[in-house]
Amino acid sequence: MQTSESQTCDPEQNSAVEQSVAKTWAMPDTYLILLAVALVAFALNFVIPAGTFDTVITEVNGVERSVIDPGSYQPAEGGPTGMAVFAEGGGIGLLNFAFEGMVSGSKWGASIGVFAFILLTGGAFGLIFASGSVERGLFQVIARNRQAGHFYLAILCFLFSLGGAVFGMGEEVIPFTLIVVPLLVSMGYDSITALLVTYVATQVGFATSWMNPFGVSIAQGIAGVPLMSGSGLRMGLWLLATCGLAAYTIVYARRIQCQPTRSLAYASDRVFRDKSVSTTELKTMARGDGWVLLLFSAGIAWMIWGVVERSYFLPEIATQFFTMGIVIATVAIVFGLNGLTPNKAAAAFREGAQQLLPAAMVVAFAKGIVLLLGGDDPEGASILNTILHAAGSGLADVSGAVSAWFMLAFQTVFNFFITSGSGQAALTMPIMAPLADVVGVTRQTAVLAFQLGDGLTNIIVPTSAALMGCLGAARLDWGVWLRFVLPLQGILFLFASLTVLVAAASGY
Repeated sequence: MQTSESQTCDPEQNSAVEQSVAKTWAMPDTYLILLAVALVAFALNFVIPAGTFDTVITEVNGVERSVIDPGSYQPAEGGPTGMAVFAEGGGIGLLNFAFEGMVSGSKWGASIGVFAFILLTGGAFGLIFASGSVERGLFQVIARNRQAGHFYLAILCFLFSLGGAVFGMGEEVIPFTLIVVPLLVSMGYDSITALLVTYVATQVGFATSWMNPFGVSIAQGIAGVPLMSGSGLRMGLWLLATCGLAAYTIVYARRIQCQPTRSLAYASDRVFRDKSVSTTELKTMARGDGWVLLLFSAGIAWMIWGVVERSYFLPEIATQFFTMGIVIATVAIVFGLNGLTPNKAAAAFREGAQQLLPAAMVVAFAKGIVLLLGGDDPEGASILNTILHAAGSGLADVSGAVSAWFMLAFQTVFNFFITSGSGQAALTMPIMAPLADVVGVTRQTAVLAFQLGDGLTNIIVPTSAALMGCLGAARLDWGVWLRFVLPLQGILFLFASLTVLVAAASGY
């Protein structure tokens, strides 16, 4: 289904919608790319020595946190130690990285917690969508609001960006992506549009936030900068970046409505388009749909309340969606919606989890790469610790605004390995904050370089569990996403660079 705006496009362009697009070059599969990165990480063990830092317990914004002592770096004795190809006894070797990446961490984070969260949430949405009520409700929205499609895109952009800015929305956006993708595809857009207004918007908000508790707040606390200081500039950056993203999204979405085959996601979106076509007869609401939609809305409100008021994270949110799925499936069975039976509901749960299994596996691969580099524990022998120490030492020889830009560049690259905002702050800010004093820029500018480098590259790094989960929900391969998002990433990096240079020059 397309909005009336799309009907004003060139008829010859619209006639090409169903034609296949010839591909002259295919991006390697995500797993092949991650395997290549794993080989590079393995090779680095024979070139770069591991190193360790001591940590100290300090109070950051009223909470005790473990942060590194920047002057405590010690290289491993004997230089580079190499790594086994196959490790025994639960050790890490090249061939062990996938399994070790899958089972590492805890239920509170990467990667086993994220792995479970993605699968359980996928299964829950399989139950929710099995009733057909959400689809029928979405068709009602589309039918009544064909003229307002682009307005909705802007609203979604601002809402999700605000979520990233206020409470650091990350993995929590995955379930919303499951909802928004089929809706926007049905309106004549594509899954890339859905990712722009959901996941990308949260990361733009995260990067330009004035109060995000997992990023800027922790960084300011570690740097000894007053909490919420410098909010005026950051609020302006948030508004400017969010407006820019909304405009970029609308321009892109209009082009895709006119020429659907220009979308890099055209082939992978077929499953959503076919489903829309096959369910057009379901536009009329069925008896019981109202109860399902009411329960669904109440469940979303319960989740938002839990995140904002009770600091719910992966274990609680996954359980909330699982509960929502069971309750909605029970109501659907009672009302006979879509001919749902207990056995069909169980199959829907299984199929929903299967759809997101590839994304969950990528999370495991990405974590395994970090383990090949020694892991992210500053007290454990790690190549990442050596890289961090070398970067701090190298930046000490550069002064002024140039040093601030190099801080941004370093945080951008380092985010590939440590995508957690709080984790990256605990590792890098104890070095970058005093370094700022040495090179003549303010600690506030160092914090700004951290948050922009940490947040904006989350839209591209395959080690981000939230990104891979959202791509799984959209059924979009990371390689395809990379081809689309690289120009946008370049624009955002230029925006961040100009911001940091101006901040450094003005003494922000």
